[in-house]
Amino acid sequence: MRASQYGLSAFGMLVVLALAVAASYYAYKSLSGGDEPPTCKGAFTACMQKCRRTTTEAPAAQACQEGCQRDLTACERPGR
Repeated sequence: MRASQYGLSAFGMLVVLALAVAASYYAYKSLSGGDEPPTCKGAFTACMQKCRRTTTEAPAAQACQEGCQRDLTACERPGR
């Protein structure tokens, strides 16, 4: 008797899936900047986004944003 296979076996499918996941991870890291240290402006943007997500009261949001601005000013200061 002659058995013919069509498609991939379960093991073959796992290998293809693992390769796809690894490729996706490295593509994401290359597009997102990966391990580069954040710039002052990038850190400021991330801080402001955190303020918008975590604070609901206007005074708390304003205090958080002022803290982000202070951090940006300190970061951009020469000789840091």
